[in-house]
Amino acid sequence: MAPRKNSKGGGGGSSSGSSSPAARRELKHGGHKNGRKGGPSGSSFFTWFIVIALLGVWTSVAVIWFDLIDYEDVLGKLGVYDADGDGDFDVEDAKILLAEGPSGKTKRNTKAKEPQNIEDEVKEKIQFLLHETVHTDHEVHAPPEEEQEVLPEANKKTNDPDQKEKVKKKKPKLLNNFDKTIKAELDAAEKLRKRGNIEEAVHAFEKLVHKYPHSPRARYGKAQCEDDLAEKRRSNELLQGAIETYQEVASLPDVPTDLVKLTLKRRSDRQQFLGHMKGSLMTLQRLVQLFPNDTSLKNDLGVGYLLIGDNNNAKKVYEEVLNMTPNDGFAKVHYGFILKAQNKIAASIPFLKEGIESGDPGTDDGRFYFHLGDAMQRVGDKEAYKWYELGHKRGHFASVWQRSLYNVKGLKAQPWWTAQETGYTDLVKSLERNWKVIRDEGLAVMDKARGLFLPEDENLREKGDWSQFTLWQQGRKNENACKGAPKTCAFLEKFPETTGCRRGQIKYSVMHPGTHVWPHTGPTNCRLRMHLGLVIPKEGCKIRCARETKTWEEGQVLIFDDSFEHEVWQDASSFRLIFIVDVWHPELTPQQRHSLPAI
Repeated sequence: MAPRKNSKGGGGGSSSGSSSPAARRELKHGGHKNGRKGGPSGSSFFTWFIVIALLGVWTSVAVIWFDLIDYEDVLGKLGVYDADGDGDFDVEDAKILLAEGPSGKTKRNTKAKEPQNIEDEVKEKIQFLLHETVHTDHEVHAPPEEEQEVLPEANKKTNDPDQKEKVKKKKPKLLNNFDKTIKAELDAAEKLRKRGNIEEAVHAFEKLVHKYPHSPRARYGKAQCEDDLAEKRRSNELLQGAIETYQEVASLPDVPTDLVKLTLKRRSDRQQFLGHMKGSLMTLQRLVQLFPNDTSLKNDLGVGYLLIGDNNNAKKVYEEVLNMTPNDGFAKVHYGFILKAQNKIAASIPFLKEGIESGDPGTDDGRFYFHLGDAMQRVGDKEAYKWYELGHKRGHFASVWQRSLYNVKGLKAQPWWTAQETGYTDLVKSLERNWKVIRDEGLAVMDKARGLFLPEDENLREKGDWSQFTLWQQGRKNENACKGAPKTCAFLEKFPETTGCRRGQIKYSVMHPGTHVWPHTGPTNCRLRMHLGLVIPKEGCKIRCARETKTWEEGQVLIFDDSFEHEVWQDASSFRLIFIVDVWHPELTPQQRHSLPAI
């Protein structure tokens, strides 16, 4: 049985930057958020969860990807790469093997690379799933190789360049005085683990624990083997056993400081992996109590609070970090994200800007650029597009205009589409042929049950009144909603390209006079958006996508790619009602449509 974790689509706009980025360790990606290969590294195990946490919610995710990897084969290959001699292959080993510079960043390579660490591949998939499960519980699927999100590194910095070099070269001390006397036995057992002979290694370390019950290193080796075996056998039970063994290590007397840190951080990581978020937070709290001056642990704790929706305590933690190390870029960008989530737009800008400019690990992430540019746009700062351009140059955005973060490589990209270009001419003709039926059912719902139209809740409006009534979301039919529009729902059932589009919605959208929707982008390039005009005032309503502005017409369909920046104005004297239908991008294969996770 595989280790398991329990795990929104947007409204009219579905902003791709609606959540915060972060990551734990160096990620060797099999893909990229924009369909590119390669990406920055990471070194803190909590920060990839910040996405949903900044919105004040948390959930758990089903771990379903284990059967995608030959764990035994990969573990056997990785075992020999313990470059720093700490008894484990981890981010520090990867840094040494990749000959990283002091900044902790590897050179970018646009060519595809296989993930060099099983855990890294799993983590990048977890982050994607968590990012996209904001308001509704649903079954999730791991993203395929061609679509991955690049995540930031976590904060492990010091302001002294000489000290940075010292920190980089320092090897963790894992042996106390007693363990040094049994080093040969420990090394022999560890050699089995490194070679991928996990079952033999488990038995070897179990014998050492039985023989030397107070040996921290022997018990830590046992925990590592149980951890590895849990991945190999896809077992929750074994993974829970490893978590308990990690706790035993930290509870022994005379445990080296470095081993305490490694053990508790790994324990917290594995707790998160199983969805035990509060338990993970408690482990982090203990770490911070033991090492109160370690700002990287405080940063992890901040994200731990965000993970359970405790934004207030997270904010306090980042304030503590910035009081201790005012130039901590990682803390700045995350603090800026919290402020922006609280709609403190102007206040968020300097933290986001200075954090990115610091170049610290964990700050070079697309969502930071996205939110900084978005905040600048909202305060009228024309430099917003300079940051979008920089984000594009650094590979975070497909272009300055197309800033979605969950993309599949190689899909045709243009702001406006014709029905012939999409290939969905039957759907377009049916919508236009039935537009009055769709309109009448929408008006009936507005008249009889105004409460079914819910206000836009993604903070996309500068001003005004904008509400929506959703029939399908993430490929799932809202049976109750369809009772209010039965004819509309009945004919839509014939078109799986929209009803089965798990990265979109089907909904009515009513916008009242005096409404302006900020420039924003959708989350993915995997869909196109159709707007059917139902009730359109003669003047005052318009939509811009990229550089071109258009108006709606009653009974006519407009089609655009909402992964490009778009903006809406409603300056008419009466309401505007349209019908929104999302469809899969026509170039996606059937397999991709089946496997891509919902948004």
